[in-house]
Amino acid sequence: MYVASYFAMEGEEELHEIQKFAMEHLRHLDRSLLSLQLVEEIDHGATLALENANHALIGYNVSNVMLLMVKRYGVHVDNITQVHEGINTFIQEEKYIDQRNKLKEKVRSLIGQQHGLIEQLEFVDALSQLGLDYHFHSEIKNLLCFIISSMEDENNSIEENNLNSSALLFRLLREQGIKNASIPRVNALISCFKKERENFNQNHEHIVKGMLSLYEASYLAVEGEEELEEAGKLAMDHLKCIDRSLFTQQFIEEIDHALDLPLHWRMSRLHTRWFIDAYGRRENFNPTLLELAKLDFNMVQSIYKAELQELSMWWRNLGLVCEELDFVRDRLVENYLMSIGTTFQPNFGRLRKALTKIICFVTTIDDIYDIYGTLDELKLFTNTIEEWKIDASQQLPDCMKICSIAILSTMNDIATSFSMEKALDILPCLKRAWVDFFKSQLLEAKWYHNGYTPTLDEYLENAWVSISGNIGLTAAYCLSDDLTTESLNSLEFYPHFIRYSCTIVRLYDDLQTSTAEIKRGDVPKSIQCYMKEKNASESVARDYIKCLIRIYWKKLNQECATISKLWEPFRNDLYGCPRAAQCFYQHRDGYAESNHETKDQINCVIIEPIAL
Repeated sequence: MYVASYFAMEGEEELHEIQKFAMEHLRHLDRSLLSLQLVEEIDHGATLALENANHALIGYNVSNVMLLMVKRYGVHVDNITQVHEGINTFIQEEKYIDQRNKLKEKVRSLIGQQHGLIEQLEFVDALSQLGLDYHFHSEIKNLLCFIISSMEDENNSIEENNLNSSALLFRLLREQGIKNASIPRVNALISCFKKERENFNQNHEHIVKGMLSLYEASYLAVEGEEELEEAGKLAMDHLKCIDRSLFTQQFIEEIDHALDLPLHWRMSRLHTRWFIDAYGRRENFNPTLLELAKLDFNMVQSIYKAELQELSMWWRNLGLVCEELDFVRDRLVENYLMSIGTTFQPNFGRLRKALTKIICFVTTIDDIYDIYGTLDELKLFTNTIEEWKIDASQQLPDCMKICSIAILSTMNDIATSFSMEKALDILPCLKRAWVDFFKSQLLEAKWYHNGYTPTLDEYLENAWVSISGNIGLTAAYCLSDDLTTESLNSLEFYPHFIRYSCTIVRLYDDLQTSTAEIKRGDVPKSIQCYMKEKNASESVARDYIKCLIRIYWKKLNQECATISKLWEPFRNDLYGCPRAAQCFYQHRDGYAESNHETKDQINCVIIEPIAL
């Protein structure tokens, strides 16, 4: 009965109630009265049907949100916009929570207990790449500060004689946001690089590890640290030319993974899933650390599934997937993956769900402005949002009316819910961000209808808002558990770091989508603006945009290195937005064509647990 209920269709809500009833009773059975085999089947009951069916799984259509085609049951379930709450919810049972807590204490006791500097740094780095650092933030910060203090007493002699430890320490300090500490470290890193540069042609493992650490560290450079950036490029060139036959397959895979995309630019949850497997293949991996990483990943993943099920019910009941909006992209799961890319920690579920809703609306609005609306209609649409009154939408075409009512209702609900909990009114801030976004969309529509191609600077001045990151990052600030009246009143529209983060997202988007969007009839993007302004070829323009991305990453690094206490909790979100965009747009438009890498990314982050 429990398994069968997952094949319920719309209108069969009674089956959903039966499902909940059965699940509660299965959880509270007297297991001593049952056979061991039956108990095991119950423990895995939520996944049993899926596991059996996976052998005959043809696939699913991500753009229609997990279209399952299962031979065993002869079922083709179309447009199922939910991930069932039963799948792997057993991972949240008390025994797994207790197991994780015990493992956390074991790992906590290991932090800082390694004998050498490089061993201590590599342990901290493993914690971070395994996605566990959020459990040990204070311990990691204390250890790094202790290391810095110890090295200052020794006049940095250890650091300057080891490129690997020097580069790794520099990167960890910047990643953890330890202010002022990483500034002198860059000088020590450059000094160490100059000493070891002449050895780069040697294929010794410690030399290659140093080059790899230097390469990764260079992507945290800020403006004015061109020497570090050049050192990173030199390290990259040498890494591409090493004698691969002299190293283990595992080490070569880690090098190739880094050269494909640096760690600082990677979506953290996707990298964590890859690194768990990679770490387990290392000769010197710590089994306790690996066990905790696997268990924690699955437990966090089960939270994602529950959130996505809630979102799928919201999306299905919202009414935006309808005949009036049949030209709009239906991308709920992709949008949720993007929200995970922005903020993955399990305790930020409220923000993830809000971000997903925001991105769903943004996609709908973008398609209305690009495909459907006349200029006069779009002006009315923008005015309706500016007035922020549901009854003001009555004069709009049906598709815009449906959309505006959905946006206003949802944002009002989010603000009301937060106000009831915190007694703070965040609606004016959310409204300001939405109005700015709509105005930026309208300006692009005017450019298109007038046949106007702006300069690149003029385009970017508007495009960092039209990409909509200002809404998501404003929501991240406003939905914080730590928000106070003072911090709410201090919110600035918009700090430089929001602009830089959003600009990177926009440029990533343009590199993969501009050609297709121009063909379908859209405002010129950054590439076309540069081509016209400089009379350049598309190839030259693309190369320039890639350089511009690197420049804005350095600007963002600089801002995050000196960020105020009010925004300190959101450093990861500021980095998360462009990382999520990079994830979708690295090889193609993974948002519009979500049946390629995006499908695999959804599988490994949200769907498939790690075997324990």
